Amino acid sequence: MIPASGDFPVTSRLGWLDALRGGAAMAVALHHASYVYLPSVRAWTRDWFDPGMAGVLVFFLVSGYIVPASLERRGSVRGFWIGRFFRIYPLLAVACFLAILPFLLGVLGLRAGLEQYSPATAVLAHLTMLQDVLNVPNVMNVLWTLSYEMAFYLLIVALFVVGGHRRSAPVAAGLAVAAVVAIALTTGGLLTGTYAPTTLLSRTAGTGPVVAVATAGVVAAIAAAMSKRPALRVAGGVLGGLLALLLVTANGRADAWEGLILLGVMFAGTAVYRAEHGQIGRRTGAAAGAAVLAGALGTGIWHAAPYGWQAQLAWSTTVLAAAATFAAAWRWRHRRFPRWATGLGTISFSVYLLHPLLLMVAAQFLDVSGREDVVGLAFFVLALLAASWASQRWIEAPAQRFGRRFTRPARPREPVQPPVLIP
Repeated sequence: MIPASGDFPVTSRLGWLDALRGGAAMAVALHHASYVYLPSVRAWTRDWFDPGMAGVLVFFLVSGYIVPASLERRGSVRGFWIGRFFRIYPLLAVACFLAILPFLLGVLGLRAGLEQYSPATAVLAHLTMLQDVLNVPNVMNVLWTLSYEMAFYLLIVALFVVGGHRRSAPVAAGLAVAAVVAIALTTGGLLTGTYAPTTLLSRTAGTGPVVAVATAGVVAAIAAAMSKRPALRVAGGVLGGLLALLLVTANGRADAWEGLILLGVMFAGTAVYRAEHGQIGRRTGAAAGAAVLAGALGTGIWHAAPYGWQAQLAWSTTVLAAAATFAAAWRWRHRRFPRWATGLGTISFSVYLLHPLLLMVAAQFLDVSGREDVVGLAFFVLALLAASWASQRWIEAPAQRFGRRFTRPARPREPVQPPVLIP
């Protein structure tokens, strides 16, 4: 997921964060486009590098770097959730509708796996943005990242309301350690088969009931955290944080170790921000980043071991590339980046959500999938940039402007002066 432009601090005027998110969005889009337009390139890179996952990890580092800071600058949980809603949901709703439109028109079926769930279950799961940790297939393949973004939001709100938001470094390191423990338990045979954490809750109680309870829990947690009563605000924040951890570790489509690492990556980005701004020591921030990097490499290599050294290599190069990209951009954060790079960052959320729709049209309706087509790829990129520009201008930007009306502080009323009686 990509933070809104308004989330960025003063240093973002130089464009490093915009350039990062724009490049990450295009990396994901081109990775998915390679399946359709350049299958030989995809086959060649598969064994040593995953550009799509590298882009996602950069996204998560950027979100971790700035989203908690946005919450703290607002100083309001209510303002934070309202801002997130108008940043994400308008375009998300449009993209999801377009994704299921061929099904509604009777042209294509639903994405694999969705047909086995009731419409209410599928809609509720996607409304929470937690569908990937609720055992409900994503309407579009890229939406799985939003589930971990949402879990991250719930966690940072929990830390904020209890006053622990400055402890990003130990949280990041703790998540990395927990990921190591999780993979040790699963690969060591202590948690396997029926008791494996993956989708455990849904397999035990049923996906429909889990979705219903989780939806009610998320709504209650957010509503309570937005309350003006301190006790209720703390209870709501803690409830949301616990629910996020439970779903990621015990009901995710991905293994628990991977979900914990993804959360750790976001908190590592937060630790970088805090170290840069003097909220924690530079050594503390560096230690947290090193712990997450080591945890990500170690757990990924451990998990990929049965699949051979090439799978281990692909994971390692992907993680290292994402870390190096973020570190290089941060190192050069005071330099000016080209306008095209920062402009790409502005439309990056639209690029991320719209490119699967264009690929669906190309593969399902234009039948271009499976053959080398560089010209087709070029037209895809141009169409994607044009659609994303239009989407950002006419959907994202107006929605964000409208949302700001609900988060602006009320202007104090001027005292009414009594009339002066002239005798």
